[in-house]
Amino acid sequence: MSSGWLNDYAGDVSAQEAYELLSQQPKAQLVDVRTRAEWSFVGVPDLSALGKEPVLAEWQRYPSMEVASDFVSQLERELERRGVGQDQPVLFLCRSGARSLAAAQAMLAAGWKGARNIAAGFEGPMDASRHRGSVEGWKASGLPWIQS
Repeated sequence: MSSGWLNDYAGDVSAQEAYELLSQQPKAQLVDVRTRAEWSFVGVPDLSALGKEPVLAEWQRYPSMEVASDFVSQLERELERRGVGQDQPVLFLCRSGARSLAAAQAMLAAGWKGARNIAAGFEGPMDASRHRGSVEGWKASGLPWIQS
């Protein structure tokens, strides 16, 4: 990750890099774009040790999985309410990095220059036994999380 990463969207950050940004930059914000069902049954990042809470904002509405047409406007309001500006790091997380990439790109298009995708997401890719959560991502990195 380069020191000028806020100036241009250069791709993804790892879960560990995201946590470091969240701990080092007071206005950095984590946005979990998974569904309510995933938050309830799989868990959510625990940022309490950093004095923060993730924003929970569905990119796709469960169960239809239709992209939320008001995602950008709703998230902009919440970020502004939290004092996060368009140049601050806003880190997007989903299960494995696909939905969060789409959400980060939508926010970048809306002028949020600090939008970044957490590459392997919360659970990461499947392992050899076809289970998630042990190869890459938030959980596999040993970062704090809780059942909601």
